[in-house]
Amino acid sequence: MNHRARKRFGQNFLHDPIVIRKIVQAIDPQPDDHLVEIGPGQAALTIPLLRAVGRMDAIEIDRDLIPIVQERCAPYGELSLHNVDALKFDFAALKTDERSLRLVGNLPYNISTPILFHLLESRRVITDMHFMLQKEVVERMAAAPGSRTYGRLSVMLQAWCEVTRLFDIEPGAFKPAPKVDSSIVRLVPRRDETVTIADPERFAALVRAAFAQRRKTLRNNLKGLVEASRIEALGIDPGCRAETLGVADFKRLAAI
Repeated sequence: MNHRARKRFGQNFLHDPIVIRKIVQAIDPQPDDHLVEIGPGQAALTIPLLRAVGRMDAIEIDRDLIPIVQERCAPYGELSLHNVDALKFDFAALKTDERSLRLVGNLPYNISTPILFHLLESRRVITDMHFMLQKEVVERMAAAPGSRTYGRLSVMLQAWCEVTRLFDIEPGAFKPAPKVDSSIVRLVPRRDETVTIADPERFAALVRAAFAQRRKTLRNNLKGLVEASRIEALGIDPGCRAETLGVADFKRLAAI
């Protein structure tokens, strides 16, 4: 079976065996793991993962890929394929026993950030996540305060997860080759007791507002959310910009 990559689904199919082997080694699948792959594509990564665990789930929005993946994976184990949109899927519903989920996937570049935020909602049932994303996105995810790539995505993910950039992948590893480099990133959800965010909605709203206009100060961006005097009372200069603050500073601001 042949399948032409579809732009509307952001499809770029991994084919390089060396890269595939390196990704599998980074994931280090174990026989008892409950793996969930988002976007199996043409099963290049699915097959070695299924070989390792014997049984796993996969989420694929493109119904035309379903028979291709089923046929290629049939000899290697039991694959439960869900023909759904990952942005609307309840990942927590896949947890049917004591095992937490391990998520993997080549996320479409055009909707990678919404998927990441959606997955945070299921973080309590997730052990870790290994994703292939546009290199620029991974740089933003793992960025430190003060860097030009540090922003809302950095703070929101680092508040809830330990984020580790693992390695980069060149366009030639895919068919068709994308116009950008990719990177593999590992996210490990933090335990709620270590996150210390009492009101997640307020935290998200504050971070969004703080970075809404990057050139403006906290005093201006947080007007209506936190008074300048209260920002100053925390030992934070209300005249500074959001990118100078660490995740802990945003947690303190959201708590007042």
